[in-house]
Amino acid sequence: MSDPMPQRIAVAGSSGLIGGALCRSLSARGDDVVRLVRRPSRDATEVSWDPSTRRLDPQVLDGVDAVINLAGASLGARRWNARQKVELLRSRTDGTTALANAIAETGRPVPLLNASGVGYYGDRGDEILTEESAAGTGFLVDLVHAWEGATEAARAAGAPVARLRTGIVLGRDGDAMRPLLRLTKLGLGGPLGNGRHFWPWITLHDHVRAIEHVLDHRLEGAINLTGPEPARQRDIASEMGRALHRPAIVPAPRLALRVVVGEMGNEIVSSQRALPERLLESGFEHEHTNVRDAIEWMVGQSG
Repeated sequence: MSDPMPQRIAVAGSSGLIGGALCRSLSARGDDVVRLVRRPSRDATEVSWDPSTRRLDPQVLDGVDAVINLAGASLGARRWNARQKVELLRSRTDGTTALANAIAETGRPVPLLNASGVGYYGDRGDEILTEESAAGTGFLVDLVHAWEGATEAARAAGAPVARLRTGIVLGRDGDAMRPLLRLTKLGLGGPLGNGRHFWPWITLHDHVRAIEHVLDHRLEGAINLTGPEPARQRDIASEMGRALHRPAIVPAPRLALRVVVGEMGNEIVSSQRALPERLLESGFEHEHTNVRDAIEWMVGQSG
């Protein structure tokens, strides 16, 4: 495919790890990025909005070629209780509903690339999972169902909707990797639970490239944004130890995880052997194809 023409892209969730990297990459390649921010806008590149109202003036999307929504509260910021679960849900569905409705009201089929997660599949052991696999069970499954369902107004209006089912993103300051890097540097890294569960990783670099690929190729439907070779968590821990020259053999039992982080401990040791079948079929090529290269890249970034 030849280089795409510059586009005007509205991005929600631009302050996060992925959103920040994506906006920088889009701008670097010549796209005009409009950031939707929850504080007062600072200049013409920003538009202030309040996603909790579930409303966005469709005029904000005048001249916009696509919308990318990456907004959502961090899963690991706090222990999960009833109130936090509501916040995790609303932070995803409120903004998504507002964007989907605004797209529908424009009367134009503006593509929506909406964040989602491999949590859709639940804990599936060694089963190979593709975008055609059925949903699992559990809180994250219900969360992702509601998140993806909030895009319905845009889809019903004829807009292409891509549901970006993201795996564990390997990158500096990522919510999943930052504490593990810290522990590994202290010599306390190691298997979580028995370490046999699959973690569907992808580097931040490839994740941004994959979103741009989905955007440029106008892909739609469910798309697994993961690396081509999901790895067992114990192997990821081992590679982190090797790259940092630290031992990574001390296990964290499942019960201990539950005590420390609460219900989320069950999700940490859940297994999703998810493959990026749609990405690969559409011609995407990962630059980091195995966990050793990916960890070495991440450690180099976290310098």
